[in-house]
Amino acid sequence: MANDVVDIRDFYATSLGQMAGRLLRTRLRAIWPDVTGERIAGIGYATPYLRLFQDEAERVVAVMPAGQGVLRWPLGSANLSVLAYEAELPLPDVSFDRVLLVHALERTESLRSLLRETWRLLADGGRLLVIVPNRRGVWARIEATPFGYGQPYTATQLSRVLRDNLFTPLATTSALFLPPIFRRLNVAMAPAWERLGDRWFPAIGGVVMIEATKQIYAAAPIKGERVKRPLYIAAGGAGNKRILGGR
Repeated sequence: MANDVVDIRDFYATSLGQMAGRLLRTRLRAIWPDVTGERIAGIGYATPYLRLFQDEAERVVAVMPAGQGVLRWPLGSANLSVLAYEAELPLPDVSFDRVLLVHALERTESLRSLLRETWRLLADGGRLLVIVPNRRGVWARIEATPFGYGQPYTATQLSRVLRDNLFTPLATTSALFLPPIFRRLNVAMAPAWERLGDRWFPAIGGVVMIEATKQIYAAAPIKGERVKRPLYIAAGGAGNKRILGGR
């Protein structure tokens, strides 16, 4: 993993990062317009997007991978972020109605384990939304943003990965059509870029977004996976990476 949680946080504090966050939150809200009373987990670095749902969801939790690191979130109130191994998420079975994977799938060292754990904690009929860098887009080629790291995907590749890991894709879209360069003109033109790209050039957006639901049938355990789950400590402050041993 080329950059960690502090790098990603710092990107979202820049003018370019704020613009990208606004565009993706707009698209995310269009996909999930109402989450009243639902339980939502964000895996990866999802906090810039989870704040959309804090006031209406029953529960919102941010899970950050051990290799990336963890930051306390939200600031100024009870901590809702936790550090976890990707293959052993510290969450009960079928405990969340929606799961958001962002800055996660393209960075994982164990893709199948991460998706199997996501399947486990997602409630029957729940929805998964995956956001990954688009292999055909410009954003995946620029290391000045967190979308320039890890394994990018085309929409077809991501759909196949989800189907191969017990999820059924429901809808696919793209976002971030503007160039990853902050200029005042880009800010003014950003909504127009999104409308134009979504209609005429969906294959070259900066990110691919696929919403999926879990396939309901028995999943075979992954060879060699541990039965016991470790204890975890929620983030006590910026950069905290402590994990307790198994029990």
